[in-house]
Amino acid sequence: MRELVYYIAISIDGYIAGPADEIDFFPSPDEYMAHMLAAYPDTIPSHIRSQVGLADAPLKTFDTVVMGRRTYEPALAEGITNPYSHLRQIVFSRSLQQLDPAVDVVAQDPVPVVRSLKSENSALDIYLAGGGELAAALLPEIDRIIVKQYPVVAGAGRPAFAGAFSPTLFDLEDVSRFDGGNAIMTYTRRPDQKEQA
Repeated sequence: MRELVYYIAISIDGYIAGPADEIDFFPSPDEYMAHMLAAYPDTIPSHIRSQVGLADAPLKTFDTVVMGRRTYEPALAEGITNPYSHLRQIVFSRSLQQLDPAVDVVAQDPVPVVRSLKSENSALDIYLAGGGELAAALLPEIDRIIVKQYPVVAGAGRPAFAGAFSPTLFDLEDVSRFDGGNAIMTYTRRPDQKEQA
């Protein structure tokens, strides 16, 4: 069965965006960005993939992206209704209308939808792009968390998980450090936590 992977940028104090959804305060040195483009090319939005030479790159890790309305809205603000055209796209929202035939807007509970996606016959995983409310709702289904930690304290903003108190243990599988203080940490759900999910 394929996995749901929460791949997320985060500040030292646990925020994925500022109070008004700002993300421009995350420092991204060249070495770090080069690594991200090479290691996780599927997570790069389509309009940026063409700018960085990945337009025709084959899928490496993910073939599906799921996100909440707030994560989808920055693309919409730029007039982009199909931000990950190289992936199957699902946006969970009770208020958003279907804007593009390539993007499925789903108003129902995300858990059974994601369980169905995970059971599909595919060698590639599912990218959970955010945001914090969706991640909290899908916590029982998250198999891996890839934390792109930036060396900055935000002070306030959107938390990585915005839901009820629900302690869930993950094992630290890998850490990569970069000049400038950026780090990438990969966590996998502990086997005993899968039984509880």
